[in-house]
Amino acid sequence: MSPDVSPDDLATLEQQLGRPPRGVVGVAARCVCGRPTVVRTAPRLPDGTPFPTTFYLTHPRAVAAVSTLEASGVMREMTARLAEDEGLAAAYRAAHEHYLAERAALGDVPEIAGVSAGGMPTRVKCLHVLVGHALAAGPGVNPLGDEALALVRDTWRPDRCAC
Repeated sequence: MSPDVSPDDLATLEQQLGRPPRGVVGVAARCVCGRPTVVRTAPRLPDGTPFPTTFYLTHPRAVAAVSTLEASGVMREMTARLAEDEGLAAAYRAAHEHYLAERAALGDVPEIAGVSAGGMPTRVKCLHVLVGHALAAGPGVNPLGDEALALVRDTWRPDRCAC
C-alpha cells in the first residue's frame, strides 16, 4: 500500500464504492474534510487486468452530480465542439497526453498503450473520468473536465464537504 493511502482511506473507498477498492496507488484528490474524492489506480489491476482509468472518481455526491450531467446529453455537445473548435481540440489532446504520462509513471501496460480514458482525445465518452482527471491535475489541464465541474457546481463542488 502506498503511504498516500491509509487504512482509513481504503475503508472510506469501500464504503463509497460499495465494494473493496482495486489497484489503488494513491488518493489523487480529497474532499475538504480529507476523505478521498479521486483515487489514482494502477494501470494493471492485481488480477492482471489492464485498467486504463488512472483517475477514478469515487465521491458519491460527485459521481451522482456527474451522472446527472451525463444524462442531460452534454457529452454529445462537447464532442461536437471538439470538431469545430481547434483550440479546444488542442487543449483536449494535451489533456490526453497528460493522462497518458501520469499513467506511464505507474507502469507500462502494452494492451492499453496510447489509450487514455473518457474518450480522449477525439470524443467525450465519460465525464466521470474527465472530472476525476480535472480534480487530480488541477484547473487548466483538462478543459472539458473543468467545464463539467463548473456545470455541476450548483449540485456538488470540491470546495464544500458533502460527505
